[in-house]
Amino acid sequence: INPAKYNGHLPIEIKAVPEGSVIPRGNVLFTVESTDPECYWLTNWVETILVQIWYPITVATNSREQKKILAKYLLETSGNLEGLEYKLHDFGYRGVSSQETAGIGASAHLVNFKGTDTVAGIGVIKKYYGTKDPVPGFSVPAAEHSTITAWGKDHEKDAFEHIIKQFPSVPVSIVSDSYDIYNACEKIWGEDLRALIEMRSADAPLVVRPDSGNPLDTVLKVLEILGKKFAPKENSKGFKVLPPYIRVIQGDGVDINTLQEIVEGMKEHRWSIENISFGSGGALLQKLTRDLLNCSFKCSYVVTNGLGVRTGLFRDVNVFKDPVADPNKRSKKGRLSLHRTQSGDFVTLEEGKGDLEEYGVDLLHTVFRNGKIVKTYTFDEVRDNAKLKESELEELLH
Repeated sequence: INPAKYNGHLPIEIKAVPEGSVIPRGNVLFTVESTDPECYWLTNWVETILVQIWYPITVATNSREQKKILAKYLLETSGNLEGLEYKLHDFGYRGVSSQETAGIGASAHLVNFKGTDTVAGIGVIKKYYGTKDPVPGFSVPAAEHSTITAWGKDHEKDAFEHIIKQFPSVPVSIVSDSYDIYNACEKIWGEDLRALIEMRSADAPLVVRPDSGNPLDTVLKVLEILGKKFAPKENSKGFKVLPPYIRVIQGDGVDINTLQEIVEGMKEHRWSIENISFGSGGALLQKLTRDLLNCSFKCSYVVTNGLGVRTGLFRDVNVFKDPVADPNKRSKKGRLSLHRTQSGDFVTLEEGKGDLEEYGVDLLHTVFRNGKIVKTYTFDEVRDNAKLKESELEELLH
């Protein structure tokens, strides 16, 4: 190729669904076509890098499914969705493979939530998207084990007291299992420092953080102990809520399965989900593979010069794979487009049939053409596309 022809830019066109769109698995999400017959090979050359979109897609999907679980149980045990955006906090910075992974993964989680300790994600969003708010994610002052253990085993109470006094007017999370989580809840929080905690406000609660043991058992036992020391009230749904100045965060062993178990267990024991938030690290950003959602990128359409014989006749060929041993690996054929049916479902049309406009215009928009990014989204638009819909919430509750 003559490098001067495109000034170093790639002669390809990429069409994609609007970012943040919630599309059922098995549909086309983007297409790539070469815009120059001499560069026919470019579509496959970019596959490796473009198929890495599986990672933010999978993080955002997994995060959103957890948001649905939290929304369901929050509605059932409190009657509203207050605080939902802060119920699943990103603890995953140290658990990922690189700085770049941290930035991409954390920004994908922030599509659904606003709580994060992975600062790299905030940088990615500010650099590439922008938000109406000064920052897209927030955190709170939080102790970690060395800020407690550095005081020595006999001075855990002093460490706790020092930290809560340092942060009187904002929420403060204090890891309480350095030695004995149950003693910490019953004796230190429940007796020694009780008066200090009761002085705090709903805007500045103490957030007790257990960090070991079986997640469900530990959460229930911590709530039970705290409930004996700080009398809970019953909310309008008949569930127990600790006083507004004390809450719990479970940040150990949290994935989509244990999250479901914990909130179900809390509901069974009549505890409202208002009492708790969750932190997830490796499971949120790293314990995922491309196979989880079967993300793949396949050739579906070629224009050939006489099928290899130099006849001068160009032919459109719809191509696909269909392995006999695995029907699930059958790929889509021909030019692809994405549409909404009359009932509102998504459908991928193959073999260029979208041109008939039976289901209206293609939902894939050109986002890149010949080296130019032609369509961008703000992060607020991405979040808006991904938000939980009323119909989904109704479905969750029935």
